[in-house]
Amino acid sequence: MILCRFFDEQLAQASYIVACDHSRLAMIVDANRNIQQYIDAAADAKMRIIVVTETHIHADFISGSRDLAKATGAQLLLSDAGPADWKYAFAHDANAELLTDGSTFLVGDVRVEAVHTPGHTPEHLTFLLTDTAKAQLPMGAITGDFIFVGDVGRPDLLERAAGQSGTMDASARQLFRSLQAFKTHPDYLQLWPGHGAGSACGKSLGAMPQSTLGYEKIFNWALAEIDEAAFVQAVLAGQPEPPAYFATMKRMNRDGPPPPTSAVPRIASAVEVAKALDDGAIVVDTRLISAFTANHARATTSIPRNKSFLTWAGALLPYDKPVFFIGATDDASRRRLALDLSLIGIDSVAGVFPVEDLDELIALTGAARIDDASKETAAAKRSATTLDVRTRAEFADGHVPNALNIPLPELQSRLDEVPDGDIVVHCQGGSRSVIAASILQRDGRSGVMNLPGGFAEWERSGHPVERGTQKTGV
Repeated sequence: MILCRFFDEQLAQASYIVACDHSRLAMIVDANRNIQQYIDAAADAKMRIIVVTETHIHADFISGSRDLAKATGAQLLLSDAGPADWKYAFAHDANAELLTDGSTFLVGDVRVEAVHTPGHTPEHLTFLLTDTAKAQLPMGAITGDFIFVGDVGRPDLLERAAGQSGTMDASARQLFRSLQAFKTHPDYLQLWPGHGAGSACGKSLGAMPQSTLGYEKIFNWALAEIDEAAFVQAVLAGQPEPPAYFATMKRMNRDGPPPPTSAVPRIASAVEVAKALDDGAIVVDTRLISAFTANHARATTSIPRNKSFLTWAGALLPYDKPVFFIGATDDASRRRLALDLSLIGIDSVAGVFPVEDLDELIALTGAARIDDASKETAAAKRSATTLDVRTRAEFADGHVPNALNIPLPELQSRLDEVPDGDIVVHCQGGSRSVIAASILQRDGRSGVMNLPGGFAEWERSGHPVERGTQKTGV
C-alpha cells in the first residue's frame, strides 16, 4: 500500500492519496479545492485515481472532491450516515455512491471500510485501510476530524457555526461513544488525521503528522477519559470561537461547492483603489504588521500574508462583495493569492495594488499609523478603553483589569459596543490586535493604539491581572 499526505500550512489541513502499489490504482481522501496537486502527484507516480471520497462535510475549507472526481473520471463516494439535514444535497446530481457504517470497497489490493464515527459531525466517517496483499486486518485509519494527535474533533460546530441550536451536548455524547467503540481496535492501528496544529477544528492539536491508537489511548486526554459526563464537560470547555466563515463552508460543502475559478486577479490602479475606499469597499493590506502600523493608507484593513491569512480572511472578508488587496503583483503571486483565497470560497478578488506603489495610494487617501500604547496608558489612563480581542477562554484565564472582551472575529459586527474615545487594543502577542486596530480605524475611530507584546508581555512584566469573565461585552 502507498500513502501520501498533502498538508496545507494555511489551513493546517491534511488530505491523502491511498494507492495499491501493484495495480497503481488510487483513492483521494479529503481533497481541498487545489485539485491539480492530486492530479499531478498521481501522474508523477504513474497512478490512476479511481475513487474520491471525504470523511465529512467540511467547515474550514471548500471541498474539491466533486471537481476532482469529475476531472479524473473517478467514482465519488460520500457519506449517507447522517440525518437528513446533513446529507449531501448534490450527491444524486454528481452520481455519487453513498457510504454508511460498514460499507467496504477495494482500491486495487487495498480494502477500505467506512466506520461511522459521529460526534464532530453527524455524518462523519473514518476509513480503515487493509493491505490485503499482505494482511487481513487493518493497518491504519484515516480519521478526518474524529481523532487528532493529542485531541479530538470539536462537537460544538453544528451549534456555534452552523446554527443548529441545542446540538452541542448531544454531539459531545455521540463523540464519546464513537471513541469508546473505536478504542476496541488494536493498539498498533496507525492514525492519519485530517488536521494538525493550528486548525480551529480542535483545542490542542499536535503537530505530528500521524500517531497510533495505542499511543493516543495513553496520551490523548479524550481517549483516556472513561466517564461520559466528565468527557462532555471537558470537550465543550474552552473551545475557541469558530471562525465566521465556517458556517458558509458548511453550507457550500453540503449543498454543492461552486466551480473553481482560474482567473488571475488583475493589477489595480491607485485611483481605482482610492475610489473603492471612498465607496466603502474593503481594501486589505497584506504586509507584515510592523510595516502596517508604521504607515498605511487610510481605511485599509491589515491581514498579514502569513500562516493565519486564510483564517482571518474567512472571518473578516465578505463573500458577496469584491475585495482589493495590497501586495505583490507579479503573476505568480497574484495566482497564489487567488488560489489560496479560493480554498475558503472567496473568488471575488477585485484587484491587487502593487505594494511598491503604496506612497501613490497614500497620497490620494491620506496616511494613517497605529501607535504603541505604554503599559501605563492601559493600566492608568481611565479615559482609554482597553479592548481585548482574544477568545473568551483566553480572557477568562486572565486579562487586563477592566478590559472589554470582544473576540476579533466578532468585532466588525459589534463595533457599536466599543465606547468613543481612546482605545488600547491588545491580544495575546500583538498580531490580532493590529488587525482589530485597523478595523476600528476603518470605522472612523481615532486614538486607536496597540499594546505591544500583548497580554503575554503585560503579565510577564508583573502588571495586575484579573480572572473570570466580567466585562465581556455580551
